[in-house]
Amino acid sequence: MERRTKEIMILSIFTSLLCFSDVVTAFHASPLATAQQVRSTRLSMAQEDLVSVRSYLEENYPSFHKLIDKNEEAWKKLSDGDGYTMFVPVDAAFAKLGDKKLKQLEDIRNVEATNKVGAYHCINEIVTFDELYNSGGIITLGGEIPVDRSTSGGMFGVGGNEDGGVVINGAKITGSMEVGPGTIHEVDGLVVPQIIWRYMDQLRIPGSS
Repeated sequence: MERRTKEIMILSIFTSLLCFSDVVTAFHASPLATAQQVRSTRLSMAQEDLVSVRSYLEENYPSFHKLIDKNEEAWKKLSDGDGYTMFVPVDAAFAKLGDKKLKQLEDIRNVEATNKVGAYHCINEIVTFDELYNSGGIITLGGEIPVDRSTSGGMFGVGGNEDGGVVINGAKITGSMEVGPGTIHEVDGLVVPQIIWRYMDQLRIPGSS
């Protein structure tokens, strides 16, 4: 009888230890699980927010939407960032490119260069107008581009006075707005460096002009 009692006591202690171990494991696992859930939730929210941005571009800037919409690498980097900034050219800016450049952008064989063009218009963090005004340059998903203060007056670009505006690699900001988790700066031209166009010219894809 005494031996049986000892066995029961040992079994009871062992069971208690197992329960305590489960509690400790749950305690330590919970913060990690919660962190993963939070990150997953944030990522899901960011992706949903960017869906609304894509819809906004399609409705208001169809030419730029056509350029950037299929660039999933750029959208992925934007969703991973802390907000976003886009330099979005008006449709008239694309019209001024001329038929040759428009065909180069639309040619599926130029997809790598075309994606690079789109990437130069995106930043995976929020950059305000005032920050651009005081920057002198900015690093986009495509690379670094110059930022200048616009001027008015003078002749042939000489002798003008700063007018409070901002020019992104030759394209002037004509308006800024918050859309979803970031900022869109409307510009009157594409901000891509000329070397990208020269690169596409040198590809000499068969059948292209």
